[in-house]
Amino acid sequence: MGFQQGLSGLNAAAKNLDVIGNNVANASTVGFKGAQAQFADVYASSIGGGTAAGIGTRVAAIAQQFTQGNITTTNNSLDMAISGNGFFRLSDNGSIVYSRNGQFQMDKDGYIVTTQGHRLTGFLPNTAGVIVATAPAEIQISTADLLPKATAAVTAGLNLDSRSAIIPAAPAFDPNNSATYSNSTSMTVYDSLGSSHVASLFFAKTATNTWNAYLTVDGVNPQAANAPLTAMTFDTNGVLTAPAAAVTSTAFTPAGATAQTLSFDFASTSQFGGLFGVNSLTQDGYTSGRLTGFSTGADGTIAGRYSNGQSKTLGQVVLSNFSNPQGLQPLGGNNWAETNTSGTPLTGSPGSSSLGVLQTSAVEDSNVDLTAELVNMITAQRVYQANAQSVKTQDQVLQTIVNLR
Repeated sequence: MGFQQGLSGLNAAAKNLDVIGNNVANASTVGFKGAQAQFADVYASSIGGGTAAGIGTRVAAIAQQFTQGNITTTNNSLDMAISGNGFFRLSDNGSIVYSRNGQFQMDKDGYIVTTQGHRLTGFLPNTAGVIVATAPAEIQISTADLLPKATAAVTAGLNLDSRSAIIPAAPAFDPNNSATYSNSTSMTVYDSLGSSHVASLFFAKTATNTWNAYLTVDGVNPQAANAPLTAMTFDTNGVLTAPAAAVTSTAFTPAGATAQTLSFDFASTSQFGGLFGVNSLTQDGYTSGRLTGFSTGADGTIAGRYSNGQSKTLGQVVLSNFSNPQGLQPLGGNNWAETNTSGTPLTGSPGSSSLGVLQTSAVEDSNVDLTAELVNMITAQRVYQANAQSVKTQDQVLQTIVNLR
């Protein structure tokens, strides 16, 4: 009798409803990927072959659907959403799992973790702050102060007024006597301890198209006998002709700090018939700084922001992709594990190869289409009822046979 076909149909429809119910239940689960029950018919082999009625159906596979979910912005700067292919690579006490759920937070040790405590992995920087793309490791945000950097190079872009009067050689240059120079400007420089000092530049016109530049640090000229830092010469078009390269001051030693020199680049300085003006004045030093926050770029680079206005690379989030994502083993908790069917993980920085990019302060919603799932549920219910009717019909046929006299 045909009970087997109807029974297999009931089992298949029940499993289909299980899959649909699971999709509906996770319609609001961040990073969830819906699944689809796929069926195959069943035939019994017979001696000699020939056409035979099938003996029912079976669930051939429950296929995960790794389509992109909608991206929703959040108020958590640690949240990340993947736009495109790839999975977050997480460390579960050394075991590697993969997820599309980018709801992260920071634990007490500075690691970026999921709600299950799995640590986000990525590439780490070397001591110079350069990302080293070797084996991914757990990302730990260091809250240590950023070390100070002593000023070494200064770039000055100024205009010296060609109409300025020539300053006589006597009296000698004196930063406290404005009659011994034509113009001046100041800036802050830093020593090896991060302490700030005032570096002042003074310019005295000594002849037509010729100037002397003087330097003082905290009011003291490091050059011997108040000598100029350098002589500057301009052509008749106001273009600097000398010095042709950067000039370096005499070494000076701030209190308690390492001796240092300052290199000055005057290549952008001009001498035109206009008022003295400072177009740019930059230096490469800074004081120590405390971490005030950090942000993650589309390529996964985590940049720390410090109280001294500087930034530093703290790590880079990596993504992993698979040749056959449907072969991944679901572990629950929005996680998957690598299997032989999925293939080996292809790991790299976001945006490289076939990997997607990151969007911060955002999460990827479930890719379940709730309307479609409810329609599928109605269809699956009708299929279940039809198979139940098939069993009922077979029962009536059997009852008729039993009642034959």
